[in-house]
Amino acid sequence: MQSIRSYFLKNGIKLGVRRLNRKRKSSGAGLEERRKLLNATAKKWIKMPANCKVEPFQIDGIYAEWISNNQTVKDKVILYLHGGAYGYCSAETHRSLAARIMNETGVKVLLPEYRLAPEHPFPAALEDTLIVYHWLLNQGFDPSTIIFAGDSAGGGLSVAATLLLKDRNEPLPAAVICLSPWVDLTSSGDSYSKNKYKDPYLSLGPVKKAAQSYAGSERLDHKFISPVFGDFSGFPPLHIQVGSVEILLSDAEKLAHQAELTGVNVTLTVWKGMWHVFQMSRRIPEARKAIKEISKFVKKTFAL
Repeated sequence: MQSIRSYFLKNGIKLGVRRLNRKRKSSGAGLEERRKLLNATAKKWIKMPANCKVEPFQIDGIYAEWISNNQTVKDKVILYLHGGAYGYCSAETHRSLAARIMNETGVKVLLPEYRLAPEHPFPAALEDTLIVYHWLLNQGFDPSTIIFAGDSAGGGLSVAATLLLKDRNEPLPAAVICLSPWVDLTSSGDSYSKNKYKDPYLSLGPVKKAAQSYAGSERLDHKFISPVFGDFSGFPPLHIQVGSVEILLSDAEKLAHQAELTGVNVTLTVWKGMWHVFQMSRRIPEARKAIKEISKFVKKTFAL
């Protein structure tokens, strides 16, 4: 059953998104201004858990952060890829979520900032992800000690990066975790219409625009742009969380189905009444339970 707190927060999000969209249209702010506003809002309102250590550094020109505390294990890592429709967000917007996952799992998180579209369309984000992964391998991390994770576009990117590594016969991460993954940029699932009046956060028009912005001159059904169309044979264990009222629900369901068809160990949890990447809303009980579920999966994968 959906909590009372999340019920009221969902309605508040819907109103907030409407106000923000009106403000954007009236202000005429450009892309870079919108990105800065989003980061500034996150810095003001999103709080970090206590006792977290954030270490910024560069990986071949890619900004990244190590997020850890005194209890995190040293030989394992979660490579977390932020969402934002491939055109928005940063470590600033996702640092708190990554830190809460780190706290609950006891595993340090590497949070990079991949290049964004439309300035850097596909395959820029995918290339940056592989640069970071290869850097981890060069630092001495075994693939079996690395988990890919991400939300929304970052979830899709984590799946696409694993599929590309598989195509290249390179070592794969131990597992992949997806929160509300955006894996079908053709928007072909039935939840795009079924949930269009229920989703408090996403709507089809902006999603389609963002998809084209990221794909550039490539087809939207390219298997590394919409990885739901890829071959999942030999894919590592996959854990998926999604909200029941979001328009990306069918993305998550199709991803789970395609992976299961090839024998992949898949866990799909559909959270009743929840919206896109609800795990970021740290004050609702569903978010806390979801992160505990992620922790259970991570600890099982790493035998912690």
